[in-house]
Amino acid sequence: MKVLLTGVAGFIGFHTALQLLTRGDVVVGVDNMNDYYDLSLKEARLETIQAHPNAKNFKFVKLDLAEQLATARLFVGENPDSVIHLAAQAGVRYSLENPHAYISSNIVAFTNVLEACRAIKPQHLVYASSSSVYGGNTKLPFSETDNVDHPVSLYAATKKANELMAHTYSHLYGIPTTGLRFFTVYGPWGRPDMAPFLFADAILNNKPIKVFNYGDMMRDFTYIDDIVEAVIRVLHKPPAKLIMPQIDALGGNIHAPYRLFNIGNNHPEKLLDFIGFLEDALDRKAQKEFLPIQAGDVKATYADTSALEAWVGFKPNTDLKTGIEKFSIWYKKYYKL
Repeated sequence: MKVLLTGVAGFIGFHTALQLLTRGDVVVGVDNMNDYYDLSLKEARLETIQAHPNAKNFKFVKLDLAEQLATARLFVGENPDSVIHLAAQAGVRYSLENPHAYISSNIVAFTNVLEACRAIKPQHLVYASSSSVYGGNTKLPFSETDNVDHPVSLYAATKKANELMAHTYSHLYGIPTTGLRFFTVYGPWGRPDMAPFLFADAILNNKPIKVFNYGDMMRDFTYIDDIVEAVIRVLHKPPAKLIMPQIDALGGNIHAPYRLFNIGNNHPEKLLDFIGFLEDALDRKAQKEFLPIQAGDVKATYADTSALEAWVGFKPNTDLKTGIEKFSIWYKKYYKL
């Protein structure tokens, strides 16, 4: 199929593009190439995609999706079969410093994507949500049926808003949409603002690592290959209209081709165990600086993935030790260490 993939120079977008090309799909990759983190890493990802054996099926478009007319022209001009929307302003802590970036990239841009999909009627719109939507929830594991009305960061609030917006367009215009709540994605070519990258850099340069909440944190770390596998499986199974359990103001059932899925490893790991695996992989001990929990952070994440498994017959299963070893091998090779 022809897939329009946004955020193609990002961590998940890059890996997804490679897998789609390997399968023989045509990929129109979109990215605004902002400088939230090291631009050279994004450029290296693009170069890797363009060196793929099926690179003739890849087209890159530099575009800020917050630009309404340009986004509309792109979607109409390319007329893809399906859309994978991964572009977003990421990062919980950065949302405390630059909230307007999140409104532009996560709300305005997503509105433009939905409107563009309304015009072209793709077979399926799959978009990135986040485990951050669970916010202050304390019931573990997190289930898609849990209430998510208590976000603890603006980033989380924008992702919850995306889910609500997608439901509206699914209901009003019949656009099949699936939101994927990613849980702490890691692996080769990862984001430099995420813990594996930050910790590896500090450990290899004999600098202390910041261990928040004094190490009393748990995360459902999900390896990138598992994320991509789930994204592509979901892409091929758009939801049909379902009779939802809610009742609208007129007493009728709400019909919408709309689904949400957790994509996590279904196995939370202690932060200190994660650091231990990284120390083993790098053959170096970390200097730890223990600090209080940061604003916007949560103590634990844990994905219930039973709905995903029932829908597409797959759940992430890469163990953290194996994933960290693969990340460490890539990191040392990329930075020639």
